[in-house]
Amino acid sequence: METTVNWHIANLERETTGDVVFAAHYTIDANDGTYSAGAYGSLGLERPNEEEMIPFNELTKEICVGWVKGKLTEETVEEIEAALRSQLDEQHAPSKATGVPWQG
Repeated sequence: METTVNWHIANLERETTGDVVFAAHYTIDANDGTYSAGAYGSLGLERPNEEEMIPFNELTKEICVGWVKGKLTEETVEEIEAALRSQLDEQHAPSKATGVPWQG
């Protein structure tokens, strides 16, 4: 079954004067139709120059997810997504178990 990975923005932190976003809180969800796995992170953002400034009310999920992925680097994004896929693999075929071998 194919795994889908979705990035979301849980919250943004911004200055009240000028509405400049300085931090993003994000989640990543992986789902293979049977099992799911997720991750959460936060990171600080640099202040954009005036030419790159996007008004807060014009920001989209896609823009903000792009900021997060760009800040994390492509390699880190791939590592996070691979780790989530590994969690799904572990759910399908657990390598560890708990319990006792007797009744009562």
